[in-house]
Amino acid sequence: MRIALVGGINRLQKHYLQEAAKLGVELRIFNRSEVDLPAKLGWTEAVVLFTGQVSHRARLQVMGAALSRSIPVFQSHNCGVCALRNCLNCVKVDRVGERSAAA
Repeated sequence: MRIALVGGINRLQKHYLQEAAKLGVELRIFNRSEVDLPAKLGWTEAVVLFTGQVSHRARLQVMGAALSRSIPVFQSHNCGVCALRNCLNCVKVDRVGERSAAA
């Protein structure tokens, strides 16, 4: 599963990646200003957005890109490793629900 993390704290980047690897998730982190952020989200199956650590402009860009591509967005105001773990678990539960509904 490929997930983008938008926001977060630089010093926790290593921990975010470790937590995602434990759950079998390929995580790409965008925690500072990026050029053409919406285009970089095209490869992802879901987006985790840490609203407490991202600008309003970046949030609007992410939400617009996700809406136009039907990518689910999981938001959290907190930006710790536990918040990421909870969001990743929600993504997995959401994906299982989609698969069982399609079957």
